[in-house]
Amino acid sequence: MEEIKKVLLLGSGALKIGQAGEFDYSGAQALKALKEEGIHSVLINPNIATVQTSQGIADTVYFQPVKPDFVERIIEKERPDGILLSFGGQTALNCGVELYQRGVLEKYGVKVLGTPVQAIIDTEDRDLFVKRLDEIGVKTIKSEACSTIEEVRAAASELGFPVILRAAYALGGLGSGFCDNQEELEAQAEEAFSFSPQVLVEKSLRGWKEIEYEVVRDQYDNCITVCNMENFDPLGIHTGESIVVAPSQTLSNAEYHKLRALAIKIIRHIGIVGECNVQYALDPLSEDYRVIEVNARLSRSSALASKATGYPLAFVAAKLGLGYGLFELKNSVTKTTSAFFEPALDYVVCKIPRWDLTKFQGVNHQLGSSMKSVGEVMAIGRTFEEALQKGLRMIGQGMHGFVENHEIKIPDIKKSLHEPTDMRIFVVSKALKIGYSIEQIHQLTKIDRWFLQKLKHIVDIDLQLKEYTHLSEISEFMEPSEFKEYLQSPEVASLLHAAKVYGFSDFQIARAIGLEHRMKMEQAGLTVRKWRKMLGLVPTVNQIDTLAAEYPAQTNYLYLSYL
Repeated sequence: MEEIKKVLLLGSGALKIGQAGEFDYSGAQALKALKEEGIHSVLINPNIATVQTSQGIADTVYFQPVKPDFVERIIEKERPDGILLSFGGQTALNCGVELYQRGVLEKYGVKVLGTPVQAIIDTEDRDLFVKRLDEIGVKTIKSEACSTIEEVRAAASELGFPVILRAAYALGGLGSGFCDNQEELEAQAEEAFSFSPQVLVEKSLRGWKEIEYEVVRDQYDNCITVCNMENFDPLGIHTGESIVVAPSQTLSNAEYHKLRALAIKIIRHIGIVGECNVQYALDPLSEDYRVIEVNARLSRSSALASKATGYPLAFVAAKLGLGYGLFELKNSVTKTTSAFFEPALDYVVCKIPRWDLTKFQGVNHQLGSSMKSVGEVMAIGRTFEEALQKGLRMIGQGMHGFVENHEIKIPDIKKSLHEPTDMRIFVVSKALKIGYSIEQIHQLTKIDRWFLQKLKHIVDIDLQLKEYTHLSEISEFMEPSEFKEYLQSPEVASLLHAAKVYGFSDFQIARAIGLEHRMKMEQAGLTVRKWRKMLGLVPTVNQIDTLAAEYPAQTNYLYLSYL
């Protein structure tokens, strides 16, 4: 491995939707990897509200825009040996490609560490991307790259509506959108060209499943898949706008391994060194697939995959960029397993996006292929229902879970299901409560029936709890010993146990059985907690310690889960 003494890392730029916060984790991990190697790190990132710009993370920090002109001047001053492009999202990647094409990197003898720039261009230029995957017989969505509105019109006419327009080199799906007719096409094309000189016109596969794989490769051609994720929402909604579940829940074993093998085949052919994210559209009625895109960089999904699995993706990717092989690295989180070891999860992780659309007047709440969310939460549970309910409690919208929330007024449920908004998950909850069947909701939303069945399961438990409103009454006039005996009856004990297993908070249970009408909100939740303790319905310290020893990477999450 050649000696590298100083490395420049491009951050993700100023704070805006689609960049900055979600790439802070990746950049901070890469800087830690450089520090461990004794390499002087130079960071360019104007966003002061990040961990990576904090004192002691990077050796030198420039609070300058991540733009080629500024970066060139810093390269001229600092004279780094190498540059890392894949840790600052799309902004850093675009800047790095432009520096390469201008000849700046060659002029100052700066080596691109990790994925070669040509491989980045092959994945970012939509036309080149399709040609590269055609070389190995991997299916991509039928599409045409266009540089004028006239070309867009001709491509749409050839492919037939509906189509989707995607802007190349764009951040967070900017300028992209579905078009069902000529009028929508004209408007969308104009918007797309305002963000990029190249626009891809693709045949729409709206309604197919969207699956992602995080794949790692070293310079010796060793590959592993660290995590696979499945979007709760079907194709048509940007990944950043969708609830994402890891590992995938609705794939068959054959589908899982087919897509995994394809991801490894793709990363080897393109020549990525480090980490990349492969996104698929999968036909729910067959094993037919299309590759949507390959991100030759750490993405927001990578941060989710790292935290969900305990595999330090960005840290490992930075080391691989310096020339290490996977077999030479240890997993710095577990401290025991090799970086060559693929994580296996026996728990479910849910990522739920958060929007602040209510703060703005006149904003369109409808979700699509262009990102609007400003953050996300991650929840861990033993079941999908538990992880989802925990996540919904944490998004800061005043919700208590999937059920037992304040009443939401939805004028047209059918329309709200068909045209998704930031309140979609709660629209599904309301639809199930008023009697919509799983099949009806599936036809309107194309959400997989497996997910809908799990949501129906939460509603069913909630309905069972509502049958026990007398609990709040009898607790007041029964003797404590008599009431405890009643709670220990099989039907009551098993129902409370099921509610806790499937993610109900103590307050949700209290509200379902009517305690909220008899006492203050805080007191109602504490009352149910007292009942649980009477039943012994709490995990023992031994249970938690055993789990923490088995999953050291998730220790904090496990202890918090059982509070």
